[in-house]
Amino acid sequence: MSVVIRFSGDSGDGMQMVGNLFSESAAFAGYGVFTFPDYPAEVRAPQGTVAGVSGFQVHFDTQAVSHQGDKCDVLVAMNAAALVAHRKYATANARIILDSDNFTKEAVEKVGYNIETIVEKLQLGECDIIEAPVSQMTLDAVVEFGLDRKSALKCRNMLVLGITLAMYDIPSEYAKKFINKKFGAKNELVSKANIAALEAGENYAKNSHLVGEHHSKATNALPAGTYRSINGNQAVAWGFIAAAAKSGRPLFCGSYPITPATGILEELAKHKALGVKTVQAEDEIAGICTAIGASFGGALAVTTTSGPGLALKSEALGLAVMAQMPLVVVDVQRGGPSTGLPTKSEQADLLQALYGRNGDSPLVVLVADSPADCFDKAYLAAKIALERMMPVVLLTDANLANGTEPWRVKRVAELDEIVPPIVSREELAEKAECFNERGLFNPYSANENLARYWAIPGAEGLEHRLGGLEKQPRIGAISYSPEDHAAMGKLRAERVERVADMVAPIEIEGANEGDLLVISWGSNVGKVAEAVAKLYAEGKRVAHTAVTLVNPLQRGVVEAMAHYKRILVCESNSGQLASLLRAATNYSNIHSYASMEAQPFNVAELVATINLNLD
Repeated sequence: MSVVIRFSGDSGDGMQMVGNLFSESAAFAGYGVFTFPDYPAEVRAPQGTVAGVSGFQVHFDTQAVSHQGDKCDVLVAMNAAALVAHRKYATANARIILDSDNFTKEAVEKVGYNIETIVEKLQLGECDIIEAPVSQMTLDAVVEFGLDRKSALKCRNMLVLGITLAMYDIPSEYAKKFINKKFGAKNELVSKANIAALEAGENYAKNSHLVGEHHSKATNALPAGTYRSINGNQAVAWGFIAAAAKSGRPLFCGSYPITPATGILEELAKHKALGVKTVQAEDEIAGICTAIGASFGGALAVTTTSGPGLALKSEALGLAVMAQMPLVVVDVQRGGPSTGLPTKSEQADLLQALYGRNGDSPLVVLVADSPADCFDKAYLAAKIALERMMPVVLLTDANLANGTEPWRVKRVAELDEIVPPIVSREELAEKAECFNERGLFNPYSANENLARYWAIPGAEGLEHRLGGLEKQPRIGAISYSPEDHAAMGKLRAERVERVADMVAPIEIEGANEGDLLVISWGSNVGKVAEAVAKLYAEGKRVAHTAVTLVNPLQRGVVEAMAHYKRILVCESNSGQLASLLRAATNYSNIHSYASMEAQPFNVAELVATINLNLD
């Protein structure tokens, strides 16, 4: 069983909460879950307007799932605006649950439709429409608690939650515990009212014979372990906390709030007890500069942002490249250019991450491809930055940042070691190249991995200065020599190239050679992999691989491409990775399936596109 359900309503209707509670209840029942919050950029658009509609999509299955699903099988529309805005995301014969109390003539006309023709114009004829008086049922369910009408109607989302949980025989115990924890201590009546509304929704589903029509029990297909629901921003924050614990370095985050990256800063700020230090700076430039200062002082330093902020950080990021500072910059990509689409997701910052600095300024660019994977990639980014003394850009996106999935909780002991090249005068005493003729420390002396030795300020005998002007090799003195500039440029490039040895080579899913290799990256990986798997199961000579290290290019990518007649790169931009691969290989058989709609790919459309490229 695989089901996609989308909750939609006004920004104040609690669709994000009901979506989260449904997904977490399903996860606790043993289902595989993947979510997709879809909300407007406006703080609060006028009530009952299309611009103010907020949505939350949940894909759950008896097996593990790797993406948010395509069009929904069930659409919950709390008002006419929600139905108009999100009908396009539902299948032709979807089950649509309406709050009939909010589908008045005036409400329908407010969104530009006629109540007599809306069914025809929205092509609802094949849909199973359930007109439930959600608002009135909610008022009836909570009447005994004496709430005013406005407060009582806020419980509508819990009634809808009860209906949908009961439809798939998912227990509501987790949701009730959450409600008691959230409201119980502050307002017991509100807590009881929400639970009463939830139970009224369950009863409505049972009495209306909606229960058990489309369900089968979950199989707990996930590997054994302790799991919790996690979104990408949380996972990034926890990955950094784990890296700090493993490396022995204090964690510092200097950032400026920006959608959709702010959640990382907020999550890190919760963990002062673990030694995490956070600074909400006055702007993006200040954010990265505080992080660079913390890095100089010996911290695992990170800064978080989205595309517009990455542009502002570019000069300071170049300083980190020049000074060989360990630093992680997280870019949670959103639609652009300029302010663009703050709450929508794209993959269009790839070229900016690679080249968005003055001069030849190479750095490592890593990519995460699921909310849970954000933990692993944040940890790896920190390991690379600390062990190789260099800045790393980690690319996630809005879909990953806000989407959730079950994540197996990891113990610090099972994580890879992180060993920064921290040194003392005594440890370097026999390395003559580390000191000049006057016995002073050469700050650009390096180990076998070309990682600059990390002399923490205050280390006796290792006093030094760093800055943004070009350096003399090894010695680190300011130099304007053409030869020194060329040598240091080559060194900076070589340092980045060597990082390829720290990342596992690509994995091929499907045919080891054949007609078509499909390449994806980031939040599209799950859907592309599913589309390719469908065609491979039909006997097509097709394969898929995901790229997680873009610079330097992950081991095995170029070699794999040579074994297929045609290459198709799928990405949510104008074809940026495809262009990079063409430049890296000079292959003429690299084609692009690029979307600039700032929406997740559709598996059915991917299957059709891949089929066309197989002909």
